[in-house]
Amino acid sequence: MLIEENRALAPFTTFGIGGPARWFVVARTENDVIAAADWARQQNAPLFVLGGGSNLLVADRGFDGLVLHIALRGVESEDDASQRVFRVSAGEDWDTFVQRAIADNCAGIECLAGIPGTVGGTPVQNVGAYGQEVSSVIDRVRAIDLHNGAAVELANADCAFAYRKSRFNTNDRGRYAVTRVDYRLNPGGAPTLRYADLQRTFDRPSQPSLAQVAEAVRRIRQSKGMLLVNGDPDCRSAGSFFKNPVVTNTQAHLIAATAGKEPPHFPSGQDGSVKLPAAWLIEHAGFSKGFTMGAAAVSSRHTLALINRGNATAADMMALADCIRAAVDDRFGIQLEREPVLLGF
Repeated sequence: MLIEENRALAPFTTFGIGGPARWFVVARTENDVIAAADWARQQNAPLFVLGGGSNLLVADRGFDGLVLHIALRGVESEDDASQRVFRVSAGEDWDTFVQRAIADNCAGIECLAGIPGTVGGTPVQNVGAYGQEVSSVIDRVRAIDLHNGAAVELANADCAFAYRKSRFNTNDRGRYAVTRVDYRLNPGGAPTLRYADLQRTFDRPSQPSLAQVAEAVRRIRQSKGMLLVNGDPDCRSAGSFFKNPVVTNTQAHLIAATAGKEPPHFPSGQDGSVKLPAAWLIEHAGFSKGFTMGAAAVSSRHTLALINRGNATAADMMALADCIRAAVDDRFGIQLEREPVLLGF
């Protein structure tokens, strides 16, 4: 196990921002994960598990601890009754796995095409977009308990999934390093067409294929600057910087009265509440697409993404985010919740 010192972290993030890790190690096996966790405990050093870096903002001073970069590889599959179970190592690229599932004509994650990052991050955030969440197809999660080095396998019900949440980023934040995720998909299944833009795209009698839906999702993501494309300045972001807030119906009515118009809203899955687009709240709090604050900016294509214009610091990004949060709270009484993980702050 090679432990490097003062390894730059910015290249490991989609923001391209942040200082170095005091120590850095790449884990290609579960034994590597266990050994790294043991080493960190012996050094009394904080430990951070890094995947694809697509949902991460690293502080300018870096991280005074050990960064454990998950690089486990491998995909296996087997049929189980009418479904197919894919056992995918945590270091596999997520979008590559989506393409593999579609090539096998297995439905369940086609609307999650184009999302950057690795497989291991998907259960942590309960990754979701365009009408699907991974919690609906995750069968179990294998992980190493960083407290004692034991391997554990957690069934779906044990993961405490909720909107953009799981036990891995709430009660057990920092306890586990995910090493494998098992997905239960539907061979020959129909694509999910809950999202309005997808419904408009395929407003025709014939049902689209999984590949057609995935390609439509990628086009939508690119139109919003949410698809990683070399040379595209809107791609230097962590995707959605804020979560869509869930509010009571009473709060939604008050927001409509304040704005002078009804905000878009969607079912939240909770009685007496709805989900509002954070982008709508941001725009109606005075921040349009392309708004800039020094080297940090709101994406020119989607107000939910904050971007690094090229030489932004983590402090620049946080200043813009804090300004937006304060304005939304001041106008609508809604405190937006941040999506990206902060490291070293």
